[in-house]
Amino acid sequence: MTFWREASPEARKALLAASMGWLLDAFDVMLYALILTAVIAELGLDRATGGAMASFTLGASALGGLIFGVIADQLGRTRALSLSILLYSIFTFACGLAQNVWQFAIFRILLGLGMGGEWASGAVLVSETWPEKHRGKALGIMQSCWAIGYGLAAVVVAIVLPRFGWRAVFFTGIAPALFTLWIRRSVKEPEMWVRRGSGIREQGPGEGSGAGSATGKCRFPLRLALLLTAMNAATMFAWWGLNLWVPSYLSLPTTQGGVGLSTATMSMFIIAMQVGMWLGYVTFGFISDAFGRRPTYIGYLLMAALLVWFYGFAREPWVLLVLGPFVAFFGTGYFSGFGAVASEIFPTSIRATALGVTYNSGRLLSAVAPFVVGTMAQNRGFGAAFTLTAVAFMIAAVMWIGIPETKGRRLN
Repeated sequence: MTFWREASPEARKALLAASMGWLLDAFDVMLYALILTAVIAELGLDRATGGAMASFTLGASALGGLIFGVIADQLGRTRALSLSILLYSIFTFACGLAQNVWQFAIFRILLGLGMGGEWASGAVLVSETWPEKHRGKALGIMQSCWAIGYGLAAVVVAIVLPRFGWRAVFFTGIAPALFTLWIRRSVKEPEMWVRRGSGIREQGPGEGSGAGSATGKCRFPLRLALLLTAMNAATMFAWWGLNLWVPSYLSLPTTQGGVGLSTATMSMFIIAMQVGMWLGYVTFGFISDAFGRRPTYIGYLLMAALLVWFYGFAREPWVLLVLGPFVAFFGTGYFSGFGAVASEIFPTSIRATALGVTYNSGRLLSAVAPFVVGTMAQNRGFGAAFTLTAVAFMIAAVMWIGIPETKGRRLN
């Protein structure tokens, strides 16, 4: 683990803080996907409305990304990270107290604000503390913790849901709030951010080739920002459209278009997918550091499109069990590259805001995915619904025609 030894102690702490924040974000958010069937049954929802609830969360996450991006640029990366974790923890717990659809929707929206803010804060914290040649690996490790959080959520659901019901599952989501105490006590702000303070600075070397500046001396790369947002919107549409509905696809009875697995078996299948997801995240970081962000991204996206299409029409449990980890590997691993690419395009003074906007605007544009895919699954079946996500993966790959290679670019 040479790359680990070459990082400073503060960089390692920053990676741990961002990784745990992202893990716990996944844990809180994915609890909903895993118990969606139970929530629909008790609150009297249909699949379209259940998908709309997830869309509310994604829409709110876009606003959260903007708000916490500004907080991270103005008040500090660790402050923004702590506040975002606290917010999504509290309102995940509150979801278990909801007595009707409207209360539940409000809590999901407030949860989304924290969810959107966590990623931008954590990704910038890691990007600004790790050396250029290992940045992709570090962000890959951070991103891989989503799979661990998702797997942990599956374990909790398998244990808690049959015994105590879906409300108790949401109550476990308060646990991440305790982690914020360690972050505030142990993790320092990056020297790069401290040195440049509010972002009022002179133009650094190399900025004219592609990074914006808060001073206006460099042109903001608007075209690249729009391409990154569009590419991310397509990947987010595909990811949320697929992953929000995979648990329902596996657990719904065959008469309703599902596979008919028990809750325990469904959780086992989900955990198997998280193994593939984790490997996809980590592998992406190493491959992109070696061969470049662009070819690695495109390769993952095209493989994801092919595998997701096949997965949507498979019905044999053993086929789904074997195929699931590969779907998760290629259909998720590419997310490890977004933080590196965006950090290497935007300067320190606006980096967190820019990452928050491009990443979470993509979330906003993709917020219709759970509703659209859920509606299509209800009307046309899961095969047609997942085919739509495969098309979105292909569109994302095409977007890379206009996004440059940024591997090894020094942050400024």
